Amino acid sequence: MIIQLSDGRQLPVEMHKVRIVQKTSLPPAEHRLRAMAEAGYNTFLLRTRDVFLDMLTDSGTNAMSDNQQAAMMVSDDAYAGSESFYRLTAAVKDVWGFEYVLPVHQGRAAEHLLAKVFVKPGSVVPMNYHFTTTRAHIELAGGSILEIFTDEALNTQSSFPFKGNLDLDKFQRVVEEYGAERIAYVRMEATTNLLGGQPFSLSNLREVRRIASQHGILVVLDASLISENAYFIKQRENDYQSKSIQEIMREIMSLADIVYLSGRKSTNVRGGLIATNDRKIYSDLLAWLPVYEGFATYGGMSTKEIEAMAVGIREMVDINVAGSSAEFVKYFVERLHANGVPVVTPPGGLACHLDARRFIPHIPQINYPAGALAAAVYLASGVRPMERGTLSSDRDKDGNEVLADLELVRLAVPRRVYSLSQIEYAIDRITWLHRHCDLIGGLKFVEEPPVLRFFFGKLAPLGDWGSRLVAAYQRDFGMDC
Repeated sequence: MIIQLSDGRQLPVEMHKVRIVQKTSLPPAEHRLRAMAEAGYNTFLLRTRDVFLDMLTDSGTNAMSDNQQAAMMVSDDAYAGSESFYRLTAAVKDVWGFEYVLPVHQGRAAEHLLAKVFVKPGSVVPMNYHFTTTRAHIELAGGSILEIFTDEALNTQSSFPFKGNLDLDKFQRVVEEYGAERIAYVRMEATTNLLGGQPFSLSNLREVRRIASQHGILVVLDASLISENAYFIKQRENDYQSKSIQEIMREIMSLADIVYLSGRKSTNVRGGLIATNDRKIYSDLLAWLPVYEGFATYGGMSTKEIEAMAVGIREMVDINVAGSSAEFVKYFVERLHANGVPVVTPPGGLACHLDARRFIPHIPQINYPAGALAAAVYLASGVRPMERGTLSSDRDKDGNEVLADLELVRLAVPRRVYSLSQIEYAIDRITWLHRHCDLIGGLKFVEEPPVLRFFFGKLAPLGDWGSRLVAAYQRDFGMDC
């Protein structure tokens, strides 16, 4: 909820009480430098004991509600026919309107099953933007992705409200060029993770549905951040400002043939699912579920997670839940922007995103500026972000570097986890880092996996810039506190 203070400022207010706390600590700058070196300048490889605020991701790191915790205590642990599964399917039907549900252990498991069933060698999958694991599964199945985002999508200094829209003219041209028979499905992601958590509009999705229906093309929705996308539609799309989150979400779902999600995000649970109203689609996917996930009524999840997910689906339509992270992200972005720090605007869901190419323009893309900036943010604050740029792209089949469209550093804001004072700390340290951006240098690989290298790859700084940055930090902040 946003309240207006007596001095005119607007402030996001947490609509929950904190009843259980988890201790954290702020490691000194010298400790952070050692930890960063041991992690190969890859924030994924840091240990949590070395992290103050963990903003790597919101995946599996959101705070569950008391009702979700309570539901886990009454789960039915049966291998087959668990009543917990039927409570999940009831929630999916009531909230989203889907008859058939396949539980999976997380979002990438759903992507794997969809690619296994629908993607053939030579297939193409047009989409509003790829996600790393989405692309990997489609390409491993012999297909390829076609990113047909709008011109505004890559403009990081924009006020356009729906940069996650799919370009409809490009979609028409894809159908004409490839033929509907080669299009496995068209994928819409809510919200577009690698574009800075940017949403699509309902009017755009409706037109995607219209074109797809004309040509017999399936519409697949990645609904991992569906509640945030619905929240932005309510805020930014004129026809929906009087609608509830439930009404908006139900309309979004009605326009998709298949919906899948990582429950680690909008439902605040470690798990995932696929949902559809098409019996044949369900049957085709179900055949492979026991091979890769588990039986139809648990699908790789524990029944405790299934119970919590059922509650999470019902709770995600509460405006104070749907907007809890989005409003903190907005505050984060707007405060940094006011301080002159290059951020992606307008604020999206999921995270505050720093634009590394504007933050450190002296570092060429070949030296991984987003990766370098992610490491520098950690050194200057103890906050762990994630690189979303060229490091998150794998090399092509000839071993050449594939430069990313954007070089972003993601500072995820997990739901109901951090306080506004902790966000203020991150803002202060990132602002300081921007004033000393000339101290940051590039990176080079020393250990590079062939696929999804950003998870386990190790890098080294080009020069001794990490030490120089920490020395400047200690000069200005001493022992931090």
